Amino acid sequence: MQPRTFTGRASLGQPSDPARRRVLLAGVLGLPALALSGRSALAASATRSASLAMIGEPQTLDPMLTTADLVGTLMQHVYEPLYTFDSHWNIVPMLAASLPTMRDQGHTVEIPLRQGVKFHDGQFMKVGDVIASLKRWLAVSPRGKAVAAQVAGIEAGADRITLKLKSPYAPLLAQLALPTSMAGVMPEHTVAAQLTQFVGTGPYRLKERRPDQYTILEKFDQYAARSEAPDGYGGRRTAYIQELRFVPVPDSNTRTEGILSGQFAYADLLPVEVAGRLERGGKAVVPLIGKDFGFPYLVFNTRKGTLASVPLRQAAQAALGAEEMMAAAFGDPRFFSIGANFFPQGTPYYSLAGQQHYNVNQPKLAADLARKADYAGKPIRILASRQYEFHYNIALVLAEQFKRAGLATDLQVVDWATLLQRRNDPELWDIYITHSGLFPEPMLSPPQLGDGAPGWWDTPEKTRLLAAFNQQVDLALRGPLWGPVQQLVYEQVPFVELGKFNSLSARASRLQGFVPSAWPFFWNTRFA
Repeated sequence: MQPRTFTGRASLGQPSDPARRRVLLAGVLGLPALALSGRSALAASATRSASLAMIGEPQTLDPMLTTADLVGTLMQHVYEPLYTFDSHWNIVPMLAASLPTMRDQGHTVEIPLRQGVKFHDGQFMKVGDVIASLKRWLAVSPRGKAVAAQVAGIEAGADRITLKLKSPYAPLLAQLALPTSMAGVMPEHTVAAQLTQFVGTGPYRLKERRPDQYTILEKFDQYAARSEAPDGYGGRRTAYIQELRFVPVPDSNTRTEGILSGQFAYADLLPVEVAGRLERGGKAVVPLIGKDFGFPYLVFNTRKGTLASVPLRQAAQAALGAEEMMAAAFGDPRFFSIGANFFPQGTPYYSLAGQQHYNVNQPKLAADLARKADYAGKPIRILASRQYEFHYNIALVLAEQFKRAGLATDLQVVDWATLLQRRNDPELWDIYITHSGLFPEPMLSPPQLGDGAPGWWDTPEKTRLLAAFNQQVDLALRGPLWGPVQQLVYEQVPFVELGKFNSLSARASRLQGFVPSAWPFFWNTRFA
């Protein structure tokens, strides 16, 4: 898969008083120090801090517990995995010393560890820390649980660990590298069912969190950086900015105004309709368009509720018009595309299997299928959040499409943290709306391809097809095995991908070295 490319121009998240606003403004725009009444010191301090507008409050700071992008974005600065991705989505080592050695036809994976790496508490990383972290990840992480089914055991060496697998597992390194639901390494003494200490090896450490106000990370002076040149998430990481202040700003218009006014150094995931304003915003703002950034999708509750039966999910799928929803979500055709293929043409996993079930948008067919499935008129509960405005716009069209097919709906609009909480309870919802980045490894997203993620898709056919797919480590042979998996998704309807979209974010022009990515990172950035 080609890497995503980005182009630039070619709440309690707001300050509570005018003085603080001036300080933040000075920090972002580099205004000269003013007066001798303490403002000069405050302005100088602000230039050492980047105020970053995010879509909401992270539900947790535990890097393992959730696949939420927001948590991964913040905590990848604090915790680090054994492996990560370069700018072309190749796997590269981070806390591992090198790529692993595979033995016994892929059943044994030997991972050498870097030496001299310090945790934020001053202790050196040891083999025991890595093993304790991985065991916790395998037990509590939605992604880790999928990997756990493949792991027979973990063994310790003097300077390495060895994973014993029940069978070859092609997605292993990609699973270990993903920032969301991260296999982050932490000191063994901090490992617990519920973390109370957030101690990692990253270039930043946790300084302070005030829920619904901010999370502040500060530079870790004893950080052990890799020697390779920076490349994507890989290579050398340097904390040039002393503090990163992640501010929850749920309202997208507030994020837009904040980046245009200079209040924020970065604003994440802005509505596409403000692209023109950003382009006209002057030299102080740089709009960022992420090509093929990701895909929105609908997750169906296969365990409980109205859509627990396959026939009713098939009826719901027949009512869906993906093109209508994508147009409502993104408006400008420059920002979206539709198609039944989960992966782009030219990649090993391109397939049109199941395309007859995509973008059907036939109310009468959906009504007939629902009647045959004994639909009793019970409302379909749709969970959506306005913190991602395009999620909300999709939800409005979805409810209308169901209405045309005679399917009753109960649209529940909540904040993102509440949605993430509710989706864990199968009694509370039937569909929730989310999105994912577009990655080169199918098992990375959506999480519903794994085991245990909300939606709880678990059938013998899924188990059989994914076993064959994941045990084939030869890409030339593995690629064609994706088609049957995609066909099964369209037939059993655990989720529905709607299309591909480009993202819009923005940075202050003074924020130099920023590399737009699926999970924005702020090491290697500095103020001009």
